[in-house]
Amino acid sequence: MKHALILLAAGTALLLSISLAFGFDQAYALAYGAVAAMALSIAATFFWLWYARATPLALGMGFSWAGATGVMGWWWVHRLLDSPAWMEQNVLLFVFVATYFVGTLLHFQVIRRSIGWASLVLLLPVAAALALSIG
Repeated sequence: MKHALILLAAGTALLLSISLAFGFDQAYALAYGAVAAMALSIAATFFWLWYARATPLALGMGFSWAGATGVMGWWWVHRLLDSPAWMEQNVLLFVFVATYFVGTLLHFQVIRRSIGWASLVLLLPVAAALALSIG
């Protein structure tokens, strides 16, 4: 945990320094572009692990990271293209959000199975998240 917190502090300091030196837009482009590219490689790794049958959690991780890649990549490109109107309310974004959602459901399914809970328990965190987002 200590190592992770040190990395978090260093990463935050680096991005703040880039923002101060080159402006928020440059820091945003660098950060979102790098994270989207890393998320894509992580998604590909997890899909490969699922294909190799290394772990049942890999499919959920693959979908989660693929969804993250799509959502972050969408807004990164949106910003790079100076917020084009065609991206503002484009329903194609929902494909990436749905991919993220599938990853979440697969995660909950693995967790539920690991704990040994009934299938309907899976719906509780999903229902709670939907209730929070409606309000």
